[in-house]
Amino acid sequence: MKSLLIRLTLGLYDQDVDQQERPFVEEWLAKNYLIKEGSLYRFHSKYRAGEITLAQNGTAYLNSIGLNVKDLFIDEGDLGDAKNGDLVVAKRLLAKRGTPSAKVVEVVGRAQTYSVAFVSYKEKRKSLLDIRTLHPAGVVMDEKELSSYDIGTVFKVDNLTSTIMEVLGNLDDPLVDEKIVLAQYNKHDKFSDEVIKLAKSFEEVDASFYPERKDLRHLPFCTIDPVTAKDFDDAICWDDKKHILYVAIADVSEYVKPFGPIDAEAMYRGFSIYLPHRSIPMLPRQLSETLCSLQPDVDRLAYAFEIHLDKDTLEVVHSDVYETIIHSKRRFNYEEIDEYFEGRLKPKNDAEKEVLDYINPLRRITDRLREKRLKVGFDFRSDEIEMKLDQAGEIISTTVSEETPSHSLIEDCMLLANKAAASMYDRGVFRVHEPPSQTKIQSLYNELAGIGIFVEPQENMKETIGFIQKKAREMGIESDVDTLIIQAQRRARYSPDNHGHFGLGFEKYTHFTSPIRRYSDLIVHRLIKAIKANDTEEGSYVLRNIESLTIAVSEKERESADVEFRFMDRKYARWAQKHIGKKFKARIEATDPHLIAKLNDEITGATLHVRSQIPVMLFDDVEVIIEEVDIATTKISTTVVQKIAK
Repeated sequence: MKSLLIRLTLGLYDQDVDQQERPFVEEWLAKNYLIKEGSLYRFHSKYRAGEITLAQNGTAYLNSIGLNVKDLFIDEGDLGDAKNGDLVVAKRLLAKRGTPSAKVVEVVGRAQTYSVAFVSYKEKRKSLLDIRTLHPAGVVMDEKELSSYDIGTVFKVDNLTSTIMEVLGNLDDPLVDEKIVLAQYNKHDKFSDEVIKLAKSFEEVDASFYPERKDLRHLPFCTIDPVTAKDFDDAICWDDKKHILYVAIADVSEYVKPFGPIDAEAMYRGFSIYLPHRSIPMLPRQLSETLCSLQPDVDRLAYAFEIHLDKDTLEVVHSDVYETIIHSKRRFNYEEIDEYFEGRLKPKNDAEKEVLDYINPLRRITDRLREKRLKVGFDFRSDEIEMKLDQAGEIISTTVSEETPSHSLIEDCMLLANKAAASMYDRGVFRVHEPPSQTKIQSLYNELAGIGIFVEPQENMKETIGFIQKKAREMGIESDVDTLIIQAQRRARYSPDNHGHFGLGFEKYTHFTSPIRRYSDLIVHRLIKAIKANDTEEGSYVLRNIESLTIAVSEKERESADVEFRFMDRKYARWAQKHIGKKFKARIEATDPHLIAKLNDEITGATLHVRSQIPVMLFDDVEVIIEEVDIATTKISTTVVQKIAK
């Protein structure tokens, strides 16, 4: 909905209105919220679309979206039933004197469009509560109907209509966890019959059908991915004699065309979601895991960057991107390549030897690229937890994933390709990461002072962060301090305009290398293809909608990440419930406004809410006892038993 409101604010051409959006456009046109000039729809000057921010006295402000204008004041009597964070259409009150103001005429989207409610039993009666807040759910259900459901029954709720959409299961069942986190963002796994039928209709790649594509099947490409991966977005090949890096990316745009059913579904999903036990792909598996996936020993369509590097400086001398056909010689996982680096893996045949012969020379190149990059960019350590579940949906184990030489090799190859893609346009899709605000930096300095790191600001932010990391290394808390530094920064996002990438130290950057799992990359492919082909129609479509596209994709990214984190939180809570009364090791992660710790024992990574009568500081290692667990909200309450000496 936000995407539609932004496009209508900026001007939306009739040809760009999709089937699901058209009823809203026609209704709002009839209500005079919109005007139509030729084939262009836009909001009437009397109306603004935006988000509601409530003030403490019951009044509110309208944060207009799509326009760089001052917020409009909304009096309490002009708010209607709009709540904080809701998307609304408001009418400007032009006759009023004083602060520019408006009146809400329609709520078009709730802050949380969908939520989850469950049947609770307290004070000898059943009630329906929101699973996040434990406040009464905004659904009307009489006592007779409520009594027919068991305690713990979970429902998906449409907040705009205040109606129950679906019974998801019961809180007692671990298998309901996935349904809960997907329902909160209206995510789904299954594709429609229409989408599946279209995905199945594509034929295997026959090179004779693509004479215009550059044939790179003679090059020894390989893929290097996690051992569990099935969607191979990228393949690499290094020519050590000519100093040419080939980065071939799955050519999703060849199959997924704008306005088609697969494209509409991919745009809706935005990103693939990776849960511990399975993935929920952005594209149908017939494409994501088969035809688009750069599998070994088969011909595949790719969109490839050919990057020529200077042997001495490693600067890009020349790069080109083109549609191609490749034939990957081998699918490696990260562990295998690390074994090769350690001398524990030998080639089994000529094809493997041809690939492995360039892996060590390429590693020397990427090590130098990384060293060069870190002179201007940053190297932050952030623990990523890998969780294993049993068939019942309960935790078996957790481990902290490590970045190894094989990960670094692939990362720097992909960074080169992403930089090359960003250099091809001045307006499009950029991955931007702006420097942290002074307020955030000062707050970081105060937190660090509390643990004995007194920051001496250096000449620039790069040197200052280097100073902080050096002190943290000396204290043995580098990973913890890196987490604080990351939290102090602005969130990376997608933008139609370039603002640089602070973390990487790049002047221009985008995402090009993962179109199977990120819609942003698919947009970039389409835009670059249009630029290369001088296709003004395709290019203008992308650019006409670029503001709303980048905002929508950024929101989808946050949603997908939230689903992944919330799912793991639910699993941690179920594990903790079975260990009430037991003691575990943890580390204090936050002291203000509340004590928060991370579990650091046989199971790692769970967020613990902590009570302590023992004075504790940030990053203290402690022993806690699990006292109470709320499966609905996933809150794990603990008490510090003792501090653990380091």
